[in-house]
Amino acid sequence: MRNSRLIFYFFITSLFIVASCVSPKTEKNKTAAEILGDSNYLAICYGGYRSNTRDLQPSIPQLKEDLKIMSAAGIKILRTYNTKLDEIRNLLKAITELQTENPDFEMYVMLGVWIDCENAWTNLPPNHENENLLANADEIERAVELTKAYPNIIKIISVGNEAMVKWATSYYVSPEVILNWVRYLQKLKEEKTLPEHLWITSSDNYASWGGADSSYHIEMLTKLYAAVDYVSVHTYPMHDSHYSPSFWGINPSEKNLSTEEKIDSLMLRALNHAKAQYQSVANYMQKIGITKPIHIGETGWATSSDGFYGKEGSKACDEYKSAIYYKLMREWTNKEKISCFYFEAFDEQWKDAENPNGSENHFGLFTIDGNAKYVLWDKVDQGVFKDLTRDGKPIVKTYGGKKEELFKNVYLPEKSN
Repeated sequence: MRNSRLIFYFFITSLFIVASCVSPKTEKNKTAAEILGDSNYLAICYGGYRSNTRDLQPSIPQLKEDLKIMSAAGIKILRTYNTKLDEIRNLLKAITELQTENPDFEMYVMLGVWIDCENAWTNLPPNHENENLLANADEIERAVELTKAYPNIIKIISVGNEAMVKWATSYYVSPEVILNWVRYLQKLKEEKTLPEHLWITSSDNYASWGGADSSYHIEMLTKLYAAVDYVSVHTYPMHDSHYSPSFWGINPSEKNLSTEEKIDSLMLRALNHAKAQYQSVANYMQKIGITKPIHIGETGWATSSDGFYGKEGSKACDEYKSAIYYKLMREWTNKEKISCFYFEAFDEQWKDAENPNGSENHFGLFTIDGNAKYVLWDKVDQGVFKDLTRDGKPIVKTYGGKKEELFKNVYLPEKSN
């Protein structure tokens, strides 16, 4: 009897030990279907560049610093944009090293594949009817290689970034180009060359997905809808504060409100503008009989601009408005189980290298030095970033944490029509 009890005891103990060893690994290997739409897996767009040129690639130690900062802020899914540069390989190595150092570290990747038309970024006229086949094929094959090497990290491949929207005059392609590559990747899944639970999408402006004018409503787009695993939509009310400003401005009925109350009301309208663009895609999908998950592949709000969105323009860009928009977007998308790949984690200066004050350089939640912008001041107060650094510098608040200093750069737009 005693031997039977001992055998039973050792059997149960062994099961517990095995479960303890296996369970964390299983939990850290979720599928795209499991993490997208889960508010415990916040998503963000990421580039780790510190310079005004991508010729200087971030090192693995620098990427590990950034990963720790983003993880501390609650981020668990990163979106990248191309496979050509060393950054993505180093990022995947950095994640792997952190997971080895700390089994509880969890981070997944939506791997971006950059797609160009023929003659894109050259002195020749772009040929939007044809693609840059050699460059695009190389991008795709590198994505396949990386996904096979890091199947527990890469959970999504996104074919193209705003590659179908017609205002991307330097490089856009027809939906047929995107469709062919999506089908190619789906075929590799069927053949077991790629993981069966890998999701394939294309990340593009809401107009490209049929949410705007009818010029996008073509058969190839319908076929693309059928081919992707989910739809990745971009929406940018900040840009529309200049290009489509019907929602923008202070209403006459708000004239007696405080400055903060006026801005809060204004940013609520910005949120509703984003919701309407998201819904326009959902409406078009319903019209053509497509049922797929829709997530937000990009949205964001720059904190500074000397152009269309600054104090001489729509007066959209500052840290206060950016913070309000971020929080409203997170509240809405988390509630509706929509993943939101917010643009972006850190400021990057290479995006508009010749104009340091250009809005494209200032979309980060953190400055390039790692200072936490207003949206994250509360997390600094909570000690979330204690002992974390970016390039050796501690994470501190912008403006010295003084809200009155921040508001010196906050401007109210004109009254709306």
